[in-house]
Amino acid sequence: MEHQAPPLFARGPAPLVRLAFFAGLAVLLMVLDARFRYAEALRQGLALLAYPIQRLALAPVQLLSGTADYFASQVQLQRDNESLRARQLEAAKDLQTLGALEAENAQLRRLLAARERLPRKSTFAEILYSGRDPFSRKVIIDKGGNHGIQAGLAVVDEIGVIGQVTRVYPLLAEVTLITDKDQPIPVQAVRTGLRAVAYGAGDGATLDLRFLAANVDIQNGDALVTSGIDGTYPAGLPVANVARIERDAAYTFAKISCVPAAGAGNHRQVLVLSQEARVPPAPEAEAPAPKPIKSKRVRRRE
Repeated sequence: MEHQAPPLFARGPAPLVRLAFFAGLAVLLMVLDARFRYAEALRQGLALLAYPIQRLALAPVQLLSGTADYFASQVQLQRDNESLRARQLEAAKDLQTLGALEAENAQLRRLLAARERLPRKSTFAEILYSGRDPFSRKVIIDKGGNHGIQAGLAVVDEIGVIGQVTRVYPLLAEVTLITDKDQPIPVQAVRTGLRAVAYGAGDGATLDLRFLAANVDIQNGDALVTSGIDGTYPAGLPVANVARIERDAAYTFAKISCVPAAGAGNHRQVLVLSQEARVPPAPEAEAPAPKPIKSKRVRRRE
C-alpha cells in the first residue's frame, strides 16, 4: 500500500525552477518598463508610501547633524565677534592716530607760516617732556648745543611766545615758560604803547603785570606783545591778553592778571629763535684834540 503526503505538505515546483521563472519575469518587467513606462505610476505610488518611512529613518541622523552644526555655528560666531572687536579696536586706534597726525600736520604748517614772518632765523624743536620740578614751569626740547641752541634764546610757537632757553645740554635743552614765577618778559600794550614787565604767576596759566600804578591806562582784553627792548625777544610777538584788573585806592599798584596767548600744553612743536644781531656799542666820546704849540720865532740881529 503506497503512502502519500498529505495535501498540506504538497511540494510545488523545484526552487531552481522558481528562481528561473521569477528572474525571467523580472527581466520582462524591466524591459517593458524601460520600453513603455508601464510601472511609472506604480513606482511613484511606492515612493510616496515609502517617503514617511525614509524621513523617520533619517530623523536621528538629521538631528545629530543639526545639533553639531548649531554648536559649530556658535563657536564660529564667537570667533567672528572676537575678530571683529579686535579689528574695531585697531580701527579706533588708527583713527585716533590719524586725528593726532592731522592736528600735528596743521600745527606744523602754521609753524612754517610763522617762521616766514619772523625776523630771525629759527630752529624746529619738539617738546619731549615737562621738567621734574612740579613747582617750576619748564619743558625739555629735543635740540641742544649740538644743534646750535644757546641759553637765552627765545622759544615761540605759531601763536606767540612760549618761553626762553635757560639750560643747554649737548642733545637737549631746558625751556623755562613765561608762566614760571621767576621768568620776566618785557611787554608792550598794543592799544596804548604802554611798556611793562610781565611775570609768571606760578600757577602755569596766568601772568601778572607788576609795578603799574592803580590809575594806569589799561583795559580788559588789551593785547600784550614783546617790546623788544631786552634784545632777547623780537618786538611785536604776542605774549598775553589782559584778563582781570583790580584797582584799589589803598594800594599804590594795580593787580593785573593776563592769560598767555600761546601755550606749551597745546602742541609739541616749537621754534627756537636765533640770537639777534648785536647792536654796535655806542661810540666813545672823542678826546679833545691837543692845542698846537706856538713856536717862538727868533729874530736875527743884523
